Amino acid sequence: MTVRIAAFARIGEILRSGTLELSLPGGATAGAAWQSLCASFAQLAPLRASTRLVINGALADDGTPLHDGDELALLPPFGGG
Repeated sequence: MTVRIAAFARIGEILRSGTLELSLPGGATAGAAWQSLCASFAQLAPLRASTRLVINGALADDGTPLHDGDELALLPPFGGG
């Protein structure tokens, strides 16, 4: 299956793109997608604890299943006021 990755701030800098397509086996989870990205971009690994996973606009966790065509957004901490 293919999922669209949307990356922001430092994560996008590491991936050298704000969006990319990621191929994963069927039944993969958001955590598996993160691990797949870390295999190619080792600098991502320490950012996991502070990164929110969002699938199609809904907060997710590592165990949330992905489906073909989903968008997985990787949101670093941010603030506003």
